[in-house]
Amino acid sequence: MIDALDGAQLEADLVRVDNACVSVVLTHPHPLYGGDRFNPVIDALFHALPDAGFTTIRFDFRGVNNSSGSHDDGDSERLDVVAALELLDLVDPDSPVWLVGYSFGAFVALNVLDPRVAGWVAVAPPLATMKARCLADRDHRTKLLLVPEHDQFSPPVPTADFTSTWVACTQQNIVMADHFLNGHTSAVAGIVRTHLTGQA
Repeated sequence: MIDALDGAQLEADLVRVDNACVSVVLTHPHPLYGGDRFNPVIDALFHALPDAGFTTIRFDFRGVNNSSGSHDDGDSERLDVVAALELLDLVDPDSPVWLVGYSFGAFVALNVLDPRVAGWVAVAPPLATMKARCLADRDHRTKLLLVPEHDQFSPPVPTADFTSTWVACTQQNIVMADHFLNGHTSAVAGIVRTHLTGQA
């Protein structure tokens, strides 16, 4: 269990890698639609990234499974991400930390501007459905958006339009995939692993 600043306790899984060159916080999709830390995309990342030498943590947002608190539409969930960052600061203080989120988790991650964050990877971020900007849009740190070709919520063109003024942002489309990435989880994990290896 990890503690958020407002007292919420969050259930988490951590794999610490000796001499890790990168640490990663994984954030899961929307809890009101069944998202938790065992989501197939998050699960694929959680197993692939430690094998590549990255210390990795995943957690359940507040109100999910055994995590206390209640869903706050992405606002207080930012404190949950910071709680994971604080744990990594203790167990692997010398590794740069990347936030890697999927769907709702990507949106939450892109709104966390903690100075310990080296950059963001947003998998299927639902940006075209957002009514407000993401706080990371003007930040100088690297942002990689992985956008499914047939995403039902934010396909490539609307996503590119939404992020056209973003700083240090690259979009890569996932061919033949939809928002749920069935059959593409291993490919996504491979892309993220390669990207983070290149940033180490």
